[in-house]
Amino acid sequence: MTRASLERPLGSAFIALAASCWSLAGILQRQLHLSLASQLAGRAVFAFLAVFVFVAIAERGQVTRAFGAIGGPGLAIAVLMAVASSSFITALNDTSVANVLVVQALVPLAAALLGMLTGERVRQRTWLAMGIAVGGVAVMAGAPTRPSPSGLFFSFVTMLAFAATIVIARHRADVSMAPATCLSQVLVFAMFAPFARVGEMGGANLGWLALLGIVQMGLGLFFLSLGTRLIPAATVGLISQLEIVLGPLWVWLAGIERPSVPTIAGGVIVIGAVALTITGERDVTAAGRSPGELADPIGADACARILPD
Repeated sequence: MTRASLERPLGSAFIALAASCWSLAGILQRQLHLSLASQLAGRAVFAFLAVFVFVAIAERGQVTRAFGAIGGPGLAIAVLMAVASSSFITALNDTSVANVLVVQALVPLAAALLGMLTGERVRQRTWLAMGIAVGGVAVMAGAPTRPSPSGLFFSFVTMLAFAATIVIARHRADVSMAPATCLSQVLVFAMFAPFARVGEMGGANLGWLALLGIVQMGLGLFFLSLGTRLIPAATVGLISQLEIVLGPLWVWLAGIERPSVPTIAGGVIVIGAVALTITGERDVTAAGRSPGELADPIGADACARILPD
C-alpha cells in the first residue's frame, strides 16, 4: 500500500476525531453547575493553556515570532473568536444543543455570503444552498420546543462571528492564526473573570472545565491541523459536519435532551444544504475557477489556521 493511499483515510480519521472533540461542547457544558461568567472564564483558562502548548509545538518554540506575525488581521480574528466563543457558551445556556449546532451549520454559507464584501463571487449552487438552509432554520424555529429568542440570537452571533473569522483567515493564508485563537481566550477571560466566582470552580466543575478547554478546543485543533494536511478542503468541510450530528446525539444518549421532530428535520435540511455547497467545490476544482470566484466556500483551508467554537 502506497503512502498516498494511506493519507486519505488517515486524514479523514483525523478530521472525524476533530469533529468528535468539538461535538463534546454541549454534553460537557450540561455537566457544569456554574454561573455563565464562571463557565466562560474557567473554560478560557484551560483553552488558552491547551492552544498555547499547540502553538509552541507547531512553531518549534518560536512563540513570540508566531504571535507577532498575526498583525492586524490576527487581532481582528482574536476579537471575533472571543465573541464567537463567549456567545456559543451563552447560547448553550439558553437553548438546546441541537438548536445551537443547527445554526452553526450555516457558517460556511454565511462565510460565502460575507466573502462577497471582499470581491469573491458566490456561485449559483451556493445561493441555492443558502435558500435551502434558511428553510431548514425556519422549520427548526417553528418547532413546538422552539429556541428561546436569546438562545437563537446568541447562536446567530456565534455563527456570524466565526463566518467573518473564516473570511479574514482565508485572505491571510500565509499566517498561522492559531496564536489569534490563543489570544481570543485571553480576551474572554479578561471580559468575564471580574464576574466569575472562583469558589464555584472546584471539584467536578474544574474537571469539566478542563475537558472543555483542553479536549474540546485544544485536542480538536490538534486533530484538525493533522487532517487538513492530508485531504482536500471540501472533504474536511464535509466530515466536519459530524459535529452537528454528534453534538445532539451525546445529550440524547445521556437522557438530557430529546430533540423534537421539526428540530431534527430542520437540521437535516441545513446539513444537506451545506453538503450541496461542499460537494460542488470538487466540480469547480475539476473545471477550473473563474477569476474572483469563491475558491473555498466551506472555508476549510482557513479553518486549518483557526479553531472552531
